[in-house]
Amino acid sequence: MEEVHRNVPFECRHCWHVWHEDYVVRHFEDDHGNAGEIWLRAGLPAAPPSAGVSCPSCGCQDATMFPDGYLSRHPELIPPAEPAAPDPTPMLTPVRKPLY
Repeated sequence: MEEVHRNVPFECRHCWHVWHEDYVVRHFEDDHGNAGEIWLRAGLPAAPPSAGVSCPSCGCQDATMFPDGYLSRHPELIPPAEPAAPDPTPMLTPVRKPLY
């Protein structure tokens, strides 16, 4: 049995959120020589990835998959590991203070 680790990138067509999901694909042959594969996600059997998965950001089901290796050619789409530091500049309000 052969195991292949796959990182599948997705993009939501509603909010443009980009994310990826990790899968393990197990390839095997039965006693009759028929080839098959089992997709696992977090160690549990899962359906193979397809377009139409739910976006983790907005919940929309209109997502598309990128081809293999797409994110390695477009590193700007990979989200940072940690959020950006907050801006230390104080916020100013455009609303005037009441006169009384």
